[in-house]
Order: sequence, then C-alpha cells, then structure tokens
Amino acid sequence: MAQKKSLSGNSGAYAGKRLSRQYTNKMLTVILFLLIPTVLLFIFTYIPAFNMFRYSFEERDQFGANVNFIGFKNYETIFSTPEYFSTFKNSIYYLFGSFIQLGLALFLATILCSKIRFSNFFKGVLFFPYMINTVAVAVIFRRFFQRGDGITNTDGTLNSIITLLGGDPVKFLSTEGLVNVCLVFVSIWRYIGFDLVMFIGAIQSVSPDIYEAAELDGANRWQVFRYIIAPGIRPIILLQMILAVKGAISVYEIPYIITGGRFGSSTFVIQTTETAFKFQKVGLASAMAVVLTIIIIIVTVIQKLCFKEEK
Repeated sequence: MAQKKSLSGNSGAYAGKRLSRQYTNKMLTVILFLLIPTVLLFIFTYIPAFNMFRYSFEERDQFGANVNFIGFKNYETIFSTPEYFSTFKNSIYYLFGSFIQLGLALFLATILCSKIRFSNFFKGVLFFPYMINTVAVAVIFRRFFQRGDGITNTDGTLNSIITLLGGDPVKFLSTEGLVNVCLVFVSIWRYIGFDLVMFIGAIQSVSPDIYEAAELDGANRWQVFRYIIAPGIRPIILLQMILAVKGAISVYEIPYIITGGRFGSSTFVIQTTETAFKFQKVGLASAMAVVLTIIIIIVTVIQKLCFKEEK
C-alpha cells in the first residue's frame, strides 16, 4: 500500500514537472517570437522618436556638427512665423476629400455587399489602385494632367481630350487652388480601395439573420443601412475617420512627386522635409515634426470623445 502511494506521488511530481517544462517552453517560444519585432520597434521607431524630440531643442544640421542647445527657440520660431502654419490650409482640401472618399467607399461597399452580379470583379477593380506604388500613381497622373515637366505646360492626356471636344487647355498643376483639387482627386483614387475593403469586411461581419429579418419586415435599403449597417460597423467608420484626418494633416507623397509643393500645393510635411534636408535645419524640422505629432494626437482624442460609444 505504501509502495502504491509512493508510485502515485512520483507520478504526480513527474506530471507536475512535465507541465512546468511545457509552460516554460511555451513562454520561451512566445518571448523569442516577440523579441525580434520588439527590438526592431525600439531601434527604428522609439529611439528615432526620442532623438527627434531631443533634436527639437537643439540647433543642428543634418550631420550633427556644431550642435547647440537652444531650448524652446525652435518652437517659438514655428509659432511666431506664419509661413510654417500657412501650409495647413491645404489640409482642408484633403480633409474634404477624405470625407468624400469615406462616403463614396461606404456607398460602394453597401452596394457590393448586396446581391449583384460580378460583385467580386468590381471589388478587385476598385481595390487595384491601392496595390499600385504611390510613386507610380503620381507619375501616371502627372502625365495625365500635364506633359513635359508636368507643371507649367498645357499638354497632357486630359487636355488632349478637352481640346478634342473644342475646349481650351487648362494648366491644372500650375493654377493655385485647382492644383489642390487635382491632387485630392489623385489621393481619392489611390486610397479608396483600402476604405472599401475595410467597410466590406465590416458589413459582411454583421449576422445575415439580421438582414433576413429586416427583409421579412419590409425594410428598404436606406432603413437597412441606417438601422443595421451603420450601427453595426460604427467602430470601423470611426477608425477610418481617424486615419482620414491623420492622412489629411500629414499628406506628403502625392503633392511632393507631382508638383514638388509648388503653386500653393505644399503641405506641412513637405515644408518639414525641406527645412531638414534643403535648408539643413534639422533641429527646427524636428520641432515641426513634434508639433505635427501633437496635433494628430489632439485631433484623434477629440474624435474619440465626439464618437464615444454609449454604454
């Protein structure tokens, strides 16, 4: 009897050690898988962000020679010089364009999630622009609006069509105001596919039984959207709105490649880049980047508070 108890005790201890070893191996595997991305995150994100914050209090060039600590002088320069914030007016164009993009994407997603023919084909066609490299998109539309240097002449595919129809050619990329409308159009064409996929995924995640019940109750398309789709995908709509505002404030690639920021199309990010690499004022550019980050955080918090879900 005592021997049986001893064997049972040894078996229990062995099972405990085995479970402990399995748990240790599992935790070790998790740590090893998380270690590399965490190290990369610190090296390429957190450390550069900390250095950027430190540089914002210094006067330095891009090579870090003759570094001088100047405190908040860079921030004083930003807030006391109207030219630095004047470029934010162009963000209004992209902000309106972002909401048009969201509304159009939500409208198309609602249609494509209904029972229509060739819906998968149209989904692929609309998502395809998002898969194209931004540089390629900018070069394509630069040639579409104006040929040659893409800025000052009136040649180009669109002007060829206008001339063929008997109209006068237009300087799309060298007319202040109009150039931003053209750039916003390119941005909508480029990024609407991402919003479309997100909305389609959210709409399809709603239980089909709810749609069937609404159909049996005689609800029309607008009522289904208002009372079922919109409340059901509200978190995704909020997320896309936050990304849209962030993108409108920090837009860079499309205006920089197409116009180089000329003719009133410059943005705050383009100005920050030029300050750092063209005028070699890395400290001032770092302060501008910090200010932009703070603005994005404030706007995001305001959006979260405005669209806070009721408990």
